[in-house]
Amino acid sequence: MITLYDSDQHKNIMFNDLTKGEMVQANQHIIIDGNEAMLLDPGGHKVFSELISQMAASARIENLKYLFFSHQDPDIIAAANGWLMLTDATAYLSQLWMRFIPHFGVDDYVVKRIKAIPDEGMSLYLNSKELKVIPAHFLHSPGNFQVYDPISKILYSGDLGASPGSSQTSVASFDEHIPFMEGFHKRYIASSAALKIWVKMIRDLDIQIEIIAPQHGAIFPNKEMVEMFISWVDTLECGLDLMKNGFRIPQDKELT
Repeated sequence: MITLYDSDQHKNIMFNDLTKGEMVQANQHIIIDGNEAMLLDPGGHKVFSELISQMAASARIENLKYLFFSHQDPDIIAAANGWLMLTDATAYLSQLWMRFIPHFGVDDYVVKRIKAIPDEGMSLYLNSKELKVIPAHFLHSPGNFQVYDPISKILYSGDLGASPGSSQTSVASFDEHIPFMEGFHKRYIASSAALKIWVKMIRDLDIQIEIIAPQHGAIFPNKEMVEMFISWVDTLECGLDLMKNGFRIPQDKELT
């Protein structure tokens, strides 16, 4: 458990060591303001019990107001039913994935507490403090969102900025960190066009970002690292950009 921000009634906490074995490493985040909290990308069944236990040191489970699902992947959403059964929280998910989430075993009588995020995003409030749910479509999911907290100035970026395989919790050298991000972004992010739309939105928004906190790997801990990351993705070729020659039908090969 790592505290990213702590001032008066407002706290931002990251859990980064709950995944084990063959699971992809994933961070879970909680934003607390007074007696209300939001849990972001809570994860799958195997982290469910441990996350509840670790959260108890920071927030009462009955104070959980929101569950936020940045997109539909199982490392984000697989334990949705458990969280909805355990709490009275309202969950938010892209409107694109509303009909898919019941396939994760969400019971009929709690599925109505999952609300659709419109494509343009929305605002949510903890004790009247605004949290901005902002679009990040095709980064990598076609229905994808991030959360910006104006008090802590943290952008929760989901899979954007992910660094699978990194042992760091915080980026110290951007150049040395690139190899941990590059392969993931080139294969999982749809195109440079989607990245440029995101960069333009972020730079046009009247916001200051002190920290970018991805769902996998290390955070970008200060303005310098944040700007280096934004500039890096602004020039990155990825996804369809790297498939200019199209696909090929595989040829028969003798099994060995």
